[in-house]
Amino acid sequence: MKKLDMKTTEVTEENIDKLAALFPHCITEVQEEDGTITRGVDFNLLKQEFSNAVVDGPRESYTINWPGKKASLLSANTPINKTLRPCREESVDFDTTENLYIEGDNLEALKLLQESYLGKVKMIYIDPPYNTGKDFVYKDNYTRSREEELEESGQRDSEGGRLIANTESNGRYHSDWMSMMYPRLKLARNLLKDTGSIFISIDDNEVSNLRKICDEIFGGDNFVSNIIWQKKYSKQNDSKTLSNTHDHILLYSKKKELWTPGKIDRKEDQLKGYKNIDNDERGRWQSVVYTCNKTRAQRPNLYYPIVNPYTGKEIYPNENRVWAYEKSRTKKMLDENRLWWGIDGKLEKPRLKTFLNEVGLGLVPDTLWLRTEVGDTQDSAREILSLFDTPVFDTPKPTKLIERQLNIGTNENDIVLDFFSGSSTTAHAVMKLNANSNSKRKYICIQLAEKTNEKSDGFKSGYKTIAEIGKERIRRAGKKIKEDNADKEGIDDLDIGFRVLKIDNSNMKDVYYTPDQMSQSLLDTQEQNIKEDRTAEDLLFQVLLDWGVDLALPIKKERINNKEVYFVDEDTLAACFEDDLDEAFVRELAKRKIMRVVFKESGFKSDEMKINIEQIFTQLSPDTEVRGI
Repeated sequence: MKKLDMKTTEVTEENIDKLAALFPHCITEVQEEDGTITRGVDFNLLKQEFSNAVVDGPRESYTINWPGKKASLLSANTPINKTLRPCREESVDFDTTENLYIEGDNLEALKLLQESYLGKVKMIYIDPPYNTGKDFVYKDNYTRSREEELEESGQRDSEGGRLIANTESNGRYHSDWMSMMYPRLKLARNLLKDTGSIFISIDDNEVSNLRKICDEIFGGDNFVSNIIWQKKYSKQNDSKTLSNTHDHILLYSKKKELWTPGKIDRKEDQLKGYKNIDNDERGRWQSVVYTCNKTRAQRPNLYYPIVNPYTGKEIYPNENRVWAYEKSRTKKMLDENRLWWGIDGKLEKPRLKTFLNEVGLGLVPDTLWLRTEVGDTQDSAREILSLFDTPVFDTPKPTKLIERQLNIGTNENDIVLDFFSGSSTTAHAVMKLNANSNSKRKYICIQLAEKTNEKSDGFKSGYKTIAEIGKERIRRAGKKIKEDNADKEGIDDLDIGFRVLKIDNSNMKDVYYTPDQMSQSLLDTQEQNIKEDRTAEDLLFQVLLDWGVDLALPIKKERINNKEVYFVDEDTLAACFEDDLDEAFVRELAKRKIMRVVFKESGFKSDEMKINIEQIFTQLSPDTEVRGI
């Protein structure tokens, strides 16, 4: 019987629990005055969450730190004045697809997705740039200058003299990479469902630092596993130390107590042992030993005779072993014909029948992923060649590797995010898995328009950026998957499309005029606050972002009273950015009873019409939320 605590609630611990749910990286270990180590709050990091400037603080605590960490945290929290502009000409099935391809810096993209996809992503997979000590393509503004870092870290004195050699273990070599990863992972965590997880590919060089960062952002208790992937078979005989044939995949859950991994399919050789030689109506089975490794002295209740029903002979386990279950359980096994004595009862000891339909076709995933099961770098290279006839991308991952993660981390209708998309292996894997399992997983791929090397096969093939390679791979892979599965039922409904959205500055004009600079002519130009080069569809997607609406919902256009109106997911949102809108149009639109409606504030025929619009909707569709831009 459990005892009552018989004391008041520990408010401090409850408050720390609440903070841990919101800001897990702010929970740390602190040393009290008596020397004991307790759980506490890093108030400097917590202050940083509520500050628009870098917060300094002298208090030491158990945490991972590096030059630029606080600035990288500030970078995650700093708002941006950007939007996503649709690009129909580069998309496939733009109006109906549920997949997104976002082109631009992934830090900005993750910020833009915070409203629309907060807590909606089931699984994230990323293959970030491995730290080779070279410059990063991702040059965030918060990184301090090399000279500032060298002086602060003690590698250069105030007169500029070097104090420490420029080895890989010092200075900016690790700090730059960690500062690049930290804000992106912090923002990514917000997008995960409570039942979600993140898989991160990494090599030996930064795996320890990455794990510390993830422990801070996701919470060490949510660490699931460090998976070892055998990425290649051939030995590196020119290696000065050991031949490196593996990479790591760090797996973290959002909330471990809510996360349940999916099982992986058994291979044919793993099913060979399941047969049905006695025509048991329960189907295929295999037998396992019916004893356990305990002695008679340790478990006397498990040492007893079992009567062989064929011979009537009493059978005992060996002296150094006992039966797996007590007598009552064994009797139940006998009654249910679950003990196997061999053909005609010739086995010396009984074995337990385990049925395939009870254990299931799935296996619990392990932490060692062999190349024979999930592919290797040669497989990924062959996949690229099968689509492009030339190696347009140097470091892809095999689709089987991503499919294994999808099987573990997602269900059939979940959203998958990859914000270091590269050659779009994740998108390819999602489409393959959907085709094979008749599922409808959706992906969001994010890739910077990073220039391809002019000496590379990708550049020579006409692809000027990595993003161009990624988009073209999705187009070709989707077409090939449909062709390869042409006879499969439901293949015509497979979503092989993607909606291209590109990061750009806001659609709204920036006004920098001081009052004494304003004239009537300038006032006239400011009446229209939308940039001249922006389309109605550009405005629509900024509205979706601002309103937190799913960016992959179906879109269609209709004309009402000769005015063009965008309808998102039938009645989720309607947007009209035309001019000269009158009462007849507004009344006709209000009759549709849309959840949300948005207009251009300067688009009404008169100021009186703009004032009356809310009254019209209150009368005809009181539940509609009306906004203007």
